[in-house]
Amino acid sequence: MSIEGQTSLRARVSGAILEAAARTLAERGDQASMADVAAAAGVARATVYRYFPNREGLLEALGQFAVEEAGKRLQAARLEAVSVPEAFQRAVRVLVAVGDYFVVLSRESARPDRAEFEQRVAAPLRRLVERAQSSGEVRDDLPASWLMEALVGIVVSVLRAQPSLGVEDTVAGVTSLFLDGARTGREG
Repeated sequence: MSIEGQTSLRARVSGAILEAAARTLAERGDQASMADVAAAAGVARATVYRYFPNREGLLEALGQFAVEEAGKRLQAARLEAVSVPEAFQRAVRVLVAVGDYFVVLSRESARPDRAEFEQRVAAPLRRLVERAQSSGEVRDDLPASWLMEALVGIVVSVLRAQPSLGVEDTVAGVTSLFLDGARTGREG
């Protein structure tokens, strides 16, 4: 096998292990073992350890992937170029797309570089909340960081809930819940 083929195979196996780990850890939390991850990935436990020498290494890789993917997608979403409601929909869509990786990241099981997380994920979300506050579209009596954490918490809670509503219904529901609250709008 050529070096290029070996690199491609290594990337595919590593990706499959990370995907299985994200799904398994999102579902089972800290109770999930490396053997559970291996079974979910369809590989031997020794293969998991060949790619990730220990649980901490696996969690670090999961965190790094989640931050890179969410950061890349948030930047591509151009949150600053659209209306506040559309920007929230785009931001929620990004977090939903990162899915299980983001759930693991939010539980702080995955340990990404804090500065990178702040720059690539937290800062764009906080800037969106601050823009919404300054335009009067989101309440300004609470700190932007608190509201950003609330948004992230809603997304994570919804991603962990079953059954799934589908991506667009999930995005619409989370965005509406965050921007409008849980009230029906009917006077009682």
